[in-house]
Amino acid sequence: MQIRIGFDIELGVTAPTAVIYMLQVHPSRAQDLQGGENITLSPPMATDHYQDSFGNSCARVHVPVGVSSVRLRNHAVVFDTGWPDPVDFSAIEHAAADLPVETLPFVLPSRYCEVDGELLQFAWANFSNVAPGWSRVQAICDFVHRHLRFDYQNARATRTALEGFRERTGVCRDFAHLAITLCRCMNIPARYVTGYLGDIGIPPVRFPMDFSAWFEVYLGNRWHTFDARHNTPRIGRVVIARGRDAADVPITMVFGANTLQRFEVTTEEVLQ
Repeated sequence: MQIRIGFDIELGVTAPTAVIYMLQVHPSRAQDLQGGENITLSPPMATDHYQDSFGNSCARVHVPVGVSSVRLRNHAVVFDTGWPDPVDFSAIEHAAADLPVETLPFVLPSRYCEVDGELLQFAWANFSNVAPGWSRVQAICDFVHRHLRFDYQNARATRTALEGFRERTGVCRDFAHLAITLCRCMNIPARYVTGYLGDIGIPPVRFPMDFSAWFEVYLGNRWHTFDARHNTPRIGRVVIARGRDAADVPITMVFGANTLQRFEVTTEEVLQ
């Protein structure tokens, strides 16, 4: 299967500044790109490319005097197996003392994931009696899927997992943050993932195309994909970045006043 991906994002700026973007396909999927990516910047500006501490591809744009808007565009084609997310009911849960040290940052609190207090008590009260491993993570996904109502109109960039738990609404990042937090409360490493996820293998949805967020957990000596918003294996995920939560993987970040003037995302199967 081939998947067409891309975006057209324009940001209005009022002064010389810097823009960081994480919009390149993750290095783990780079070999699947058919001819590479075609990211263009209008107007052309000096750009520094680097990898962050999580292994994500990042870029910093130097916006000079006189530039009032920054437009980022991309189009690419990615090869995908066309298989749904793998399911492994036998994946075991590791004791905290046995976890690889590189997974430990993903059991600790982070900007949007409060692994203490109310959510810690709730998690142990509701999931400690569930069989450890895959079944426990799935029980957490089932709960979050039922508990939160998806609503673009109620999106808020500052909403934390605890606030989402109390408000019972949000978008895909809120589903991911709450599920990640409940997993971490149970000492299961969980990390945030952002990327492309089109309507492949499902009926078309009424929402415009957007980037998506899901999460991964460490079970049975490897990372596995889970998605509390959709709560079913999906086809065609293309990872852009991974981190502790959304604060680690902003699609764009502008150092100063800015306005979003255009935001279009494409992710669709290339029909032969």
